Amino acid sequence: MITVLTAGFGAIWGAILRYGITNYGKKHWSEKFPYATLLINLTGAFLLGFIFSRKFSPFIYALIGTGVLGGYTTFSTLNVELLSHWRDRNYSVFTLYALLSYGGGLILVFLGYKVDTLI
Repeated sequence: MITVLTAGFGAIWGAILRYGITNYGKKHWSEKFPYATLLINLTGAFLLGFIFSRKFSPFIYALIGTGVLGGYTTFSTLNVELLSHWRDRNYSVFTLYALLSYGGGLILVFLGYKVDTLI
């Protein structure tokens, strides 16, 4: 039960961080491309790959991996934004965002994992 509560505690902090970045992005970045969500998901993928490579205890992984990074990253927002661009016939933004999010996410989770060998 303590591990579940730990993951929940971490998720609170991840969600707060995501909320801050999202609001900053809405004020300072173009609304034509979802830069904030892309930044959040790509940095989250990199950090999750790094955390996974470190072989932390299940408790620490629950706090940081499942909790903080689970609350920080947002798969559902990504897909709603993709759907919105498709619906609005912004096919070039849809394609670029999908490629950067999914392709970039895979590359960055791998790079995060490999950074462990450099430390």
